[in-house]
Amino acid sequence: MPSRRDQIRMSEDEQERFIDQQKSLQVATINRDGTPHLSTLWFDVVDGDLVFETFTKSQKIKNLERDPRISCLLEDGLVYEELRGVQINGTAELYSDPETVHFYARGVMQRNNPGIPEEMLDAAAESMSTKRTAVVIKAQRVATWDHTKLDVAY
Repeated sequence: MPSRRDQIRMSEDEQERFIDQQKSLQVATINRDGTPHLSTLWFDVVDGDLVFETFTKSQKIKNLERDPRISCLLEDGLVYEELRGVQINGTAELYSDPETVHFYARGVMQRNNPGIPEEMLDAAAESMSTKRTAVVIKAQRVATWDHTKLDVAY
């Protein structure tokens, strides 16, 4: 009999579909004093990696410059038998050159604001590129769960 953990684990295809359905990414970095710093951001998926961009002077970027370890969470469900999630632990690659930030910012904007006309995306992303840093999350460990796969209700 498979373990409960094995029963709720998402396949790679299920994981990709789940991530595609999400809008917000919870991001944890490590403060100077060792405590976690949590924030929620919009994100994109580029070549299988989660990416986001944020102000270069933000606490999360300062933390990642000091320690590139990062943990991210995507989750949904309001009752136990509907809980689903993906947790990613890895390292952050930081990019502050405006051209690279523009590329990632455009993708994040397009994914999360599908109503923005194509011709406005570049201008909006360019205006964001000068004071921001793009973060590419290189996953080292991924945990997934999908309680809808269980036959029992709690």
